Amino acid sequence: MSLCSALRCSIRLKRKHVAARLVQQRALSGAETVTALRPFYFAVHPDFFGQHPKEREVNENSLKRLNGYLENLQRPGARSVQPMKLTFYVRDTKDGEEQVDDLNAGFRPVSFTLQSSDVLSAVVNVLRSCSLPVEHMKSVSQSPQRSSTAAPQSFYRPIKWDKSYYSFTGFRDPEQELQQAKRVEPTLSLWLRNNEPEATKKHKASLPRRDELHRLKTELCHKFSLTDIRWQRSWGVSHRCCQLQSLSRLSLQSPEMLVHLQGHTVVFANESGMNASGHVMLGTMDVHHQWLKLMERVPSLRMLQQQSEWLKERISLLLGGALVLLPDRLGSEQPIAEHYSTLNAFHKTLLSARLRVHPRSLQGLSLVLDTNRSLPSLHKLGHFQIPVTSDPPTLQTFLQSHAPEARQRTQHRLQLKQEEDASVQRCLVSLSLRSLTNESSISSAQMSQCCGRLLELRPPLLQGLNLRVSRYYSVLQDGDLCVPWDWKN
Repeated sequence: MSLCSALRCSIRLKRKHVAARLVQQRALSGAETVTALRPFYFAVHPDFFGQHPKEREVNENSLKRLNGYLENLQRPGARSVQPMKLTFYVRDTKDGEEQVDDLNAGFRPVSFTLQSSDVLSAVVNVLRSCSLPVEHMKSVSQSPQRSSTAAPQSFYRPIKWDKSYYSFTGFRDPEQELQQAKRVEPTLSLWLRNNEPEATKKHKASLPRRDELHRLKTELCHKFSLTDIRWQRSWGVSHRCCQLQSLSRLSLQSPEMLVHLQGHTVVFANESGMNASGHVMLGTMDVHHQWLKLMERVPSLRMLQQQSEWLKERISLLLGGALVLLPDRLGSEQPIAEHYSTLNAFHKTLLSARLRVHPRSLQGLSLVLDTNRSLPSLHKLGHFQIPVTSDPPTLQTFLQSHAPEARQRTQHRLQLKQEEDASVQRCLVSLSLRSLTNESSISSAQMSQCCGRLLELRPPLLQGLNLRVSRYYSVLQDGDLCVPWDWKN
């Protein structure tokens, strides 16, 4: 070997050594990541958005996706993951004054895209995007010893700090706020007595708008053979009427374009596109020109949705008849192109492994493909949560070993759902309610318990009103009543 070759080889080895040291310095353990993100968790924790259900749901979904992103980065030997766009509602936590009547600070929406190859840069990106301090990151990132083989830890956990922390920083103590909320929370009977007149007045005022909403929806569905018209968020009746009126005007200007929507469900959402369920999403902030461009693409998007359904059937056959479900809560938001890409990648992985699974061994069970997970798991509701990058033989062993437990949980979930439906019907009849619904965060067991207590109490002030079981008390703008599922009496 010549002298020049030896020098080049030596330089390459030094560069690799330096790069390895840099990567090791930039690696954060699970505990250090939690410590670094404490200001962020304190600013976006869903528990602080109890009276703002839409913002609470956005933060819950975004936190799940962020945690999965960080877990993937911390996996041993993990490479850079796909960019991820996230949206959070960030609380203003710098107000140290106590507020008893309004326990929720002001908040602002923040959107950013994560495109990092290591946990440290991802954490810094999150903090800076939310305008949160990053000075404490110096001590975290310069920790003298860090185990590179430690198992990844969950990033989403309750934050419990010493009381002196809140006194020193001026931040609000969540435990103290919770105690204040419990002290001021009234009984259901007292709250209904104080708020039923306002709810009745608002409900009567909304009746003409409700009739107009029903007329527009029926007219559009019949004229263009739509399966249904829905809304992604809990907008008021007036807001929904304006959206339908806008679509009705477009149908008069360009009726030939709305023919492409035939057989589809139209959903008014935050962004335009087609979701994983095949629903056509019309962005409420978009203009007619953007809606028309989407309608031109509907035929090609429909073909993509049909190919996705075919891939689901093939995956089900390869995995013993288990049904492929859409991601929880994200099924209505995930674009069809992203859903197809996930299914296609997983299908190719299964085909290359040539698994030998009995055709009906997992029939009656279900699974959800999750791009943010590294290990398969069994959800408490009975469905499997499967990473797209799963090793097929390991996945087969996991599915077969956990199938009995999955069947028990699935049966229990179906039983709870039946009990919930029966309880809701009894409440509707016995209490003379116009409607009885619940938020997505309320489980079947909680809904059944709430209905059972309502039947025992039989409050007469609910007759003819729309009741929504939630986690807080509120009278909505159209007269709907929100009551916590665990109301006091």
